[in-house]
Amino acid sequence: MVKQIRENRPRSVHAWVAYELGTRIVTGYYEPGAYIPNEATIGEELNVSRTALREAFKILTAKGLIESRPKLGTRVRPREFWNMFDSDVLRWCFDSTPTPEFLRSLFEVREMIEPTSAALAAKRATDEQIEAMEKAYRAMETAEPGTEQVILTDIEFHMAILRGTNNEFMISLGESIKTALMGLFRISSSKESAYQASLPGHYAVYLGIRDRDSERARFEMKSLLSKSVRKALDHLADDDGGGKVDMAV
Repeated sequence: MVKQIRENRPRSVHAWVAYELGTRIVTGYYEPGAYIPNEATIGEELNVSRTALREAFKILTAKGLIESRPKLGTRVRPREFWNMFDSDVLRWCFDSTPTPEFLRSLFEVREMIEPTSAALAAKRATDEQIEAMEKAYRAMETAEPGTEQVILTDIEFHMAILRGTNNEFMISLGESIKTALMGLFRISSSKESAYQASLPGHYAVYLGIRDRDSERARFEMKSLLSKSVRKALDHLADDDGGGKVDMAV
């Protein structure tokens, strides 16, 4: 069922329409390969002009979610063509309650990037960059549970490590998945006990980098991610009222 259309629209109507249609697509209401209703039907349902609708279609097309077919209409493209690093697409996925498969895939990307980034930072980070990592960690320690600071300080810690690699591609990739990290941290750190339990793991990563021990930093980051993915999936299962989620799904 399509979620209730929000009353409070942003200033940009076409951005709001893109959000409404984008969330329907990522949740599977409009399945890959399916044709979405024509402009007249959607325009009437959302109470928007065809101009706003067409601008929204341009946004969704640029993100790889839809394509127009002459004389047939507009259909949803297969997921393999979606730009999953796009901040809007990631936000729509998290706003619509992510699936275990989605979370697992994100953590697999993190497992490819962050342990290596921690190892590189141990070798390459300047003293100033290491100080920035410590500052970010101390901010995590003092962040008030249940506030946005919990998320923002966690993000800053991981971004500080990526910057410490002094690899422009690593840094750019980190910036592109920042929305995904924020969504993940909101899930894995939603409980105060879970957030507090994660602090020693973060500190261990920092110490490995500070001591210029690249393999230790890599190991500690792998360990931190392994615990984080389990917490996120268990939290998702609790929200669904079921048992623990099998990582093999």
